[in-house]
Amino acid sequence: MKKIPITFRKRLILYNLLIIMCIAFTISVYTYSSYKKDMISNETASSVNRLHSLSFRLEIACDEMINIVQNCAGRKSLFLASILSGSDTRLTKQSGIYAADVLRDMCAISGYNEYIYKITVYEKNSLFIQAGTSSGSYNDADCIMAAPWFDELLTKDMREYALTLKDNPFTVNTIATPKLLPLIRPLQYSKKELPHDAWVCLTISPKLFRDALELLPQDKSIFVMTDDFSLVESMNMDPFSTADIQALLASLPDQAGSMRTRLFDMDCILVWERQPVSGLILCEVLPLKNMSLNPRAIRATVGLVFLSSIFIGFILSLLFSRYLTNPIMRLGQHMEVIASGDFRKNPDIESDDELGMIGRQINQMSSQVSILMENRIRDEQEKMGLEIKMLQAQINPHFLYNTLDSIKWIATLQHNSGIVKVVSALSSLLKNMAKGFNEKVTVRQELDFLDSYVTIEKIRYIELFDVEITVDDPSLYDARIIKLTLQPIVENSIFSGIEPSGKPGLIQIHVFTREQVLYISVRDNGVGISEENIARMLTDTSRVTKHYMSGIGLPNVDRRIKLVYGEQYGLHIESQVGFYTCVTVSLPLEFSPMDSL
Repeated sequence: MKKIPITFRKRLILYNLLIIMCIAFTISVYTYSSYKKDMISNETASSVNRLHSLSFRLEIACDEMINIVQNCAGRKSLFLASILSGSDTRLTKQSGIYAADVLRDMCAISGYNEYIYKITVYEKNSLFIQAGTSSGSYNDADCIMAAPWFDELLTKDMREYALTLKDNPFTVNTIATPKLLPLIRPLQYSKKELPHDAWVCLTISPKLFRDALELLPQDKSIFVMTDDFSLVESMNMDPFSTADIQALLASLPDQAGSMRTRLFDMDCILVWERQPVSGLILCEVLPLKNMSLNPRAIRATVGLVFLSSIFIGFILSLLFSRYLTNPIMRLGQHMEVIASGDFRKNPDIESDDELGMIGRQINQMSSQVSILMENRIRDEQEKMGLEIKMLQAQINPHFLYNTLDSIKWIATLQHNSGIVKVVSALSSLLKNMAKGFNEKVTVRQELDFLDSYVTIEKIRYIELFDVEITVDDPSLYDARIIKLTLQPIVENSIFSGIEPSGKPGLIQIHVFTREQVLYISVRDNGVGISEENIARMLTDTSRVTKHYMSGIGLPNVDRRIKLVYGEQYGLHIESQVGFYTCVTVSLPLEFSPMDSL
């Protein structure tokens, strides 16, 4: 299937549209996020105001009831206590009626009479009066004193008025009102020795909180709790767990605040406020999913941003693409002409902008590229041919003369098979050298060639030296190197190392590899080389004596390897005067293609 090409103009339009769409999407997301953030902030502020208003109403109610308890407990003349202690039965009854009327008037004046379930003023053997919305009974005082919470509330510090939710202690209406919020204080003016003998008890009906919640929007989830996190009243609490909310509020030390949390697998905003005197905790839960977004406004805003951005981006893309692609198309057409072999100058691609500058450079290059290519190829071919010929095609005839003299000397003096050995080695050398110097041979073939050379030199110098060859891996025998690489190095070891020492020597050849690089080290125990001579050993190509077979020398071997394989390969020399010289050849590890099959 043929692939449809995508032009630069199409790509430019597509990229511009993609950028515009990304910008439009970012703006839309930002708009939505800002709208949602503002909506959450507004809902949270409304909830805070709503709870504060509710708290204010409840705080006034609690303060009024606390004032009633304080007046009953602290004002001695309120109920004419001095008269109550008299002996006149008629006066005692009148005082009792008066005291009950005063108690009822106090509740009525407060404005919260309907939420006072029952208020009881009790003094043992003297005073027992009641008022409130619930009918009284003769044993109400005993019921209050028998309640498990009576002693705890009676002995509270006089400054503590925190409300707590307790079981209804009275024998009537316990089903209709099972829980109450009692306030108890001992009568301060009483002469009784024990607080149990004189006290006032006011019980608040939870109806106070129900009526207060009914004044709020009925779709809100609001909780009213006491200081010990007992639930007094709530509205729309079904989706939530009261225990989770209680545990969460217990960890919040602040008197009021809001926080984002997760309740009952829903993301919510929790708003709370604590009353400092009564200890009541008012809490509202705002599920985020119930907050009403305006999807129509959001869709209209996002759609308008997207459509306008895409329309503007498309128009601008067409204009920009037309301005940019026309000169590019001209450049492309001219490049096709150059590719066909026509290097003539084209003035249409030159203009005053950046693309015109490129056009001028193309015209300049096209006018010179043909000549440069031809000159470069010719120069490189000539240079390579000359250097390889200079490095490899050198034969020193002096070596042949010495070899012939050796053959004559052996034939005259020894009259044995040694002459066959020398002639065979010489024949092998001449045969290999006649094949050319630029070809690559295996390590095995190079070592065989070296063996022929060493055979001749050993006879010439009457076993002045020995050669040891070590190959780490038998497969390295098949590795390929340039012919006549080792012979000049061994030749240098004989004539520059062992012969000047005047004593028998040893030449050690080690073939090994590391990280796909083939190394061949040639080490002799001759006179060594000084450091200053090592520095110029591979740079002075004139260091070739008449004793050298090929006249190549170490600098030329090093240059030859670098020409073929690269500057990172070649020869490395280490030496210590009077001890040794080690020349290491490095070249890439390669095998014949036939060997890899």
